[in-house]
Amino acid sequence: MKRPLAMIAALVMSVSLAACGSAPNAAKTGEAGAASNTNPTSAESAVDTKSKDLTVYTALEDDQIKSYLQTYKQKYPDIKLNIVRDSTGVITAKLLAEKDNPQADVVWGLAATSLLVLDQNSMLEGYSPKGVEKIQADFKDKNSPTRWVGIDAWETAFVVNKKEMEKRNLPIPQSYEDLIKPEYKGMITMPNPASSGTGFLTVSGLVSLMGKDKAWDYMNKLHENVAMYVHSGSKPAKMAGTGEYPIGIAFGYRGIQEKKGGAPVEVVFPKEGSGWDLEANALMKKKTIKQSAKDFLDWAITDDAMKEYSKNYAILAVKSDTNTIPEGYDKDPLKQLIKLDLNESAKNRDSVLAEWNKRYDSKSEAKK
Repeated sequence: MKRPLAMIAALVMSVSLAACGSAPNAAKTGEAGAASNTNPTSAESAVDTKSKDLTVYTALEDDQIKSYLQTYKQKYPDIKLNIVRDSTGVITAKLLAEKDNPQADVVWGLAATSLLVLDQNSMLEGYSPKGVEKIQADFKDKNSPTRWVGIDAWETAFVVNKKEMEKRNLPIPQSYEDLIKPEYKGMITMPNPASSGTGFLTVSGLVSLMGKDKAWDYMNKLHENVAMYVHSGSKPAKMAGTGEYPIGIAFGYRGIQEKKGGAPVEVVFPKEGSGWDLEANALMKKKTIKQSAKDFLDWAITDDAMKEYSKNYAILAVKSDTNTIPEGYDKDPLKQLIKLDLNESAKNRDSVLAEWNKRYDSKSEAKK
């Protein structure tokens, strides 16, 4: 990247991403790596070194997973992966519902705010994967051993169908304020924050940007222009691509992919700044921890894995000044991020979602 990723610290109000209620003797920034691969499993858990079956819960995009896993399968050809993929909200709800009988062995590429919620519920096992010292301090849990480790960041973007705007003789919206103009009434789709990580990071970003009262006032006005809230962060971009609803509040990667695929869209990062979250990994707390689960988490932050992540996202968790920013992103993507505290977002998640549902859920698409 063109700037050290450590600069993200300047964009965070209170960069203490450790879970609420962390032990007072938690490791200081940068110390987690010292325990890399030496931390034992908790006294309550046994270690299974023989299992060749691994269940991975993920909210990564379907079209990313296959390419990401190529180097894993080369290294561990005898491990059978059971990949359970859904949107962030669905995966988070599933994990919480399974709290007393966890089915997942590891979580890969789920929102850090969701992992913070799991950690607040004592559902994560501490494990510092090999190479964790390479991960920027603001992209990982501050405890040692770490309970979650980030891999990249994703952010709010507008995906706008240029042809449809031209037909209507309308300008392409460039800001949140543009979206509430009356000429865009009925033209916008947005992810439901209860089911979509992109929806939640957008709402959290607005609250951080404007303050709670002004943010709800803004979302009341935005609601008047929204045609439908959908249950996927990708769907608004796809609907904008087809022209069904010409403006989609989505995330950068999906809009850029739509454009690369030939859709007549422009990807706009709002001028006030983008809400954001981290895609992160964690080991689930279980009575028996599989060695293959730890191996997976080791692999998930290797140079090979990071190289694949870098093809899709402009902000990575690794320390590097040389990563090439993928086509379609701002030249200085860190400046695009709204200042926010992910730990605070996780702590307020339930109350924010309850308020959002009370106000706006009437326009949500039916769940399948």
